[in-house]
Amino acid sequence: MAEEELKRVIRLRIYDTFIPVRVPQEEEPLYRKDADLINELLNVYFANFKEKKPDKEIIFYAMIDLGLRLQKELQRNDTQSYDKAMSELTGEIENLLSDKNK
Repeated sequence: MAEEELKRVIRLRIYDTFIPVRVPQEEEPLYRKDADLINELLNVYFANFKEKKPDKEIIFYAMIDLGLRLQKELQRNDTQSYDKAMSELTGEIENLLSDKNK
């Protein structure tokens, strides 16, 4: 019950539609930034394809673009943790080898 009390309903404008969304209060700024990014992408795609493609298809292109950005970010983050682990292991191995040579 306490968790439910910390949520609020906000209205996000996505392109030409207002959408009510129930969000955790502390995450409201993230939702608003997300709506800004979505609108930015939609504006670019509509500006380029409005006369050439149906609205629904243009929205799908923007969704694909956003999904691709997310996948690239997730992949980049995965690589960083791998690189960090490899650096730590390499350091440990080098320390062990230097201790052994003494």
